[in-house]
Amino acid sequence: MKDKGLGLREAIEQEIAATPERAISFRRYMELCLYHPFFGYYMRPEEKIGREGDFYTSASIGSLLAETIAEWIVKEPFWDAGSADGIRIVEWGGGSGKLAQQLLDALQTTAPELYARLDYISVEASGYHRELQSAALAAHAKRLRFLTAEAWYGAGPWDNTLVLSNELPDAFPVHRIAVRDGRWVEKLVSWDEQRDKPAETERPLSDEAVLAYINEEQLPCREGQQFEVNLAASDWMRSVAAALGQGAVLTIDYGDVGEELYAPHRMNGTLLCYRKHLASDTPLQHPGEQDMTAHVNFGALIRAGERGGLGQAELMTQKQFLVRNGLLQRLQSHDARDPFSPEARRNRAIRQLLLTDQMSELFKVLIQKKEPSS
Repeated sequence: MKDKGLGLREAIEQEIAATPERAISFRRYMELCLYHPFFGYYMRPEEKIGREGDFYTSASIGSLLAETIAEWIVKEPFWDAGSADGIRIVEWGGGSGKLAQQLLDALQTTAPELYARLDYISVEASGYHRELQSAALAAHAKRLRFLTAEAWYGAGPWDNTLVLSNELPDAFPVHRIAVRDGRWVEKLVSWDEQRDKPAETERPLSDEAVLAYINEEQLPCREGQQFEVNLAASDWMRSVAAALGQGAVLTIDYGDVGEELYAPHRMNGTLLCYRKHLASDTPLQHPGEQDMTAHVNFGALIRAGERGGLGQAELMTQKQFLVRNGLLQRLQSHDARDPFSPEARRNRAIRQLLLTDQMSELFKVLIQKKEPSS
């Protein structure tokens, strides 16, 4: 079997060599690194989340996020109360299946009648992750099915449906642009023949979709500043919204609105890589062997949802979402002499979700709703 890192390097080098200018967009490079069908980071059969992986998610520190989502589902139903049809949760990019397992466990316990009507659909591109999800959700196998993105879009419009994602849009491939001498340039990836590795180059920006994004977002033409343009996230949200007949979209991720993302203190943009729990801004190193992410522009997601027919939107920090939906009520009394008791560990997890910068303020929750058409 080929070395996986070498296989991706060869694929990148060959694609670069096949272009007239011997360079590909950073978006295409990131897409290859993360989603190449054989060698991409998310497609490889290796652990990515948790202590043995490269990063943690909120679901990694316990079931509290899932329990809070379950509380929100019961308190603010997304389905038509008068409908006899089933209820659907569609999780997009569920990874290991841990959040789905925790959510279904919570609904089975706290809302058994709802659980009995539930159809849990996983839209997951990675075969490895589909296997992990099947194993994690074995106890809920009757509730679970898998669909491709194309099949889910094609089967719409979907009623009584919640589209759920946790840390998905941040991993969509992005264009990288910058201001040089008062003009917009796009960052490309070429191949350094002498060093035999990817290299960065630039060209005047000509992509019409990116230029339209700059105008709509009113990006500041600040000399030397770099930006990420996540057209894929907006396209995804618009497509999801269009396929939704009636229901809601719940998007959990880290990011902000444009005013914050494009502020002067973000001269280098927001793109980061994660490898063995170490963060770096070196995307050309370790292709296919590290996670690559950029902060989500929630303002752009809201506008994309509106174009797809989502008429209501509410953006809040993850901390606000957790507190509003009863997380503090989950604190438990315990014997302070035993810091390792289940109650003490659970209370520490609550504090971690609410007090750490990464999990409380940086992460946002976007709720968008769609009423049935008249």
